[in-house]
Amino acid sequence: MVISDITQVKEIYAEAAQRGWVLPCLCSENLTTTESIMAAAAEYGKEKGIKEVPVIIAITCNYSHRSQAHNYTHTKDCGTGLKLFLNDIKSLTDKGAPYEDLRVMVHLDHIQYDADKQLLDSDLSGFSSIMYDASALPLDENIKLTAEFVKRKGSEILIEGACDEIVDATGEQHNEITTPEKAYKYITETGVDMIVANLGTEHRATGKQLQYHGDAARKIKDIIGAKIVLHGTSSVTNEQVRELFSDGICKVNIWTALERDSSPLLFEELIKNASRVAGADTVNKLINEGYLTQKCATGENISIANFTAVYRNDIIFREMKNIVKAYFDLWYI
Repeated sequence: MVISDITQVKEIYAEAAQRGWVLPCLCSENLTTTESIMAAAAEYGKEKGIKEVPVIIAITCNYSHRSQAHNYTHTKDCGTGLKLFLNDIKSLTDKGAPYEDLRVMVHLDHIQYDADKQLLDSDLSGFSSIMYDASALPLDENIKLTAEFVKRKGSEILIEGACDEIVDATGEQHNEITTPEKAYKYITETGVDMIVANLGTEHRATGKQLQYHGDAARKIKDIIGAKIVLHGTSSVTNEQVRELFSDGICKVNIWTALERDSSPLLFEELIKNASRVAGADTVNKLINEGYLTQKCATGENISIANFTAVYRNDIIFREMKNIVKAYFDLWYI
């Protein structure tokens, strides 16, 4: 079932806090990812005897770093992509559907104060939460615009905001760690339900080489409570973020790790099954060009079991499901 009523959403957050859970918020830009998230939640619930597991599935719209709604359809139309995303979730969670027992909350991530204005002014009742993102602006202007949005929509939808922009990990710039004073100023003057704080993690990470600053999170928690959202966990190891609940983190937004860490398995499977995927002529061409070794020339015929999108998507689906389940193992205990 999809949970969008703000009272019910707040009840799930309260339940998570009571159980010591951190809610994973997993972004998607295609059906395979969307369903792998649900499958992981359902499988985890079955294994642990937890009925109606809560899970948050998210999407970005006109976010310049990565527009997932654009990528959801090859038309690259944001509105169409958002509709397809919502329809996929509805179809998979309706009564009688495979994931009807899940409590799915739909989150709008990094919704831009300017580029997403039409969406921000629309009916948001089908969503459980939103990140209103004016973090590219100076702090005082960010606070002003965020407070105005909270005044307009705060009774309808759970709102998170960012007092600092999390920097793209592919660039040279690095974050300043959010101070407790800045977090307090932002949350009290905007009225948001949760804040995104800079705690050493970064977006679009190429690896897990950074350091999460739990000490900074705990100092913020001491002032504002457990209302911190962590972005950029793909840039740190899972072990670093095992104890997030005690640090005051209530929600973690994740995407990069799903795509980055499932791609190598697909690559490996395609190489190992090269003849069946691409045929002998293509394999021999790549061997002659030095891209493959003779070991790939297995003599097998091209096979419908290996050259279809279903074959490729199944590999990604299985690995993404494992990645998502690992986050449940971290935070749902």
